Amino acid sequence: MVVAVTAFAITLSAAPAAHASPSVSDLTKQIEKQSQQLEVVVESYNGMNVNIKKTQGDLTKLEASLAPAKAALASASGRVGTIATTAYQQGRIGPMTALIDGNSDNLMDKMSFLDLIQTSNRHDIDTFTQTTQTYAERQTALKATKAKQAAQLKELSARKKKIQNEIKDLKGKRTAAYGSPTEKGSSYSGKVPSVSGSAGVAVRFAYSQVGDSYGFGDAGPSSWDCSGLTMGAWNAAGVSLTHQASAQWNEVAHISRSDLKPGDLVFYNSLAHVGIYVGGNQIIDAPTYGKPVDVRSINRGMPIDGYGRVRG
Repeated sequence: MVVAVTAFAITLSAAPAAHASPSVSDLTKQIEKQSQQLEVVVESYNGMNVNIKKTQGDLTKLEASLAPAKAALASASGRVGTIATTAYQQGRIGPMTALIDGNSDNLMDKMSFLDLIQTSNRHDIDTFTQTTQTYAERQTALKATKAKQAAQLKELSARKKKIQNEIKDLKGKRTAAYGSPTEKGSSYSGKVPSVSGSAGVAVRFAYSQVGDSYGFGDAGPSSWDCSGLTMGAWNAAGVSLTHQASAQWNEVAHISRSDLKPGDLVFYNSLAHVGIYVGGNQIIDAPTYGKPVDVRSINRGMPIDGYGRVRG
């Protein structure tokens, strides 16, 4: 009986260990892995936003072109209607009518005149056919573009929900590990490196955002995601970049690490993260949820995919 009670007591004492909470170290690893995965989703969200803006631009152009096409169709329809009415009232006019009707005086003049009428009519009919086709094509394109936009907006909403759920989970883990879901940032108080030209403008802009918070899909003025920050920095220098890391990779000249200069971009995480190089083997980036914009080592714990120089 004593043995049984002892065994039961051992079982009870061992039970909590089987359900022990993750250690801070384990949580940190989970947070880092989840944060990197979150960046991939965020950048795909940014890419969808870019596509929606393009679709909206296409939609605006199509809608603007539809009114002139409709007016041209109305005009062409009117001309063809006049031709049809005249043909009905007067009978079909052709060279043979001129040959058998009346005398043969001025026959060549009559034939030339009739040929001119036919040529003019052909032009009106061809114009009507072309404008009808153009108007129908633009109506079809407009309908397809609207359907495309609706699908894109639905997908964007789904991705946004996924990101919000991921952030909610990260909040819990960061609170358990660090006592707070976010790190408090502070502005940069050190010496900003002297860099000339447009690259200097971009670098100084990046330093001025140090301490700002992270926000997915954000591009300022006080919260950023990674590609939003690099876009904002180079926009300040008068150069336009797309709000997506992988798109920015396609917009820059690819260089080697040995060629790096302040203002260049450094890409990570399978082109799902980007930071701006500021010299001294350091970058400034908007990392992920919970971490503020800051100056960090270029070797920031993720494999580097490559380096790019902004064309500007």
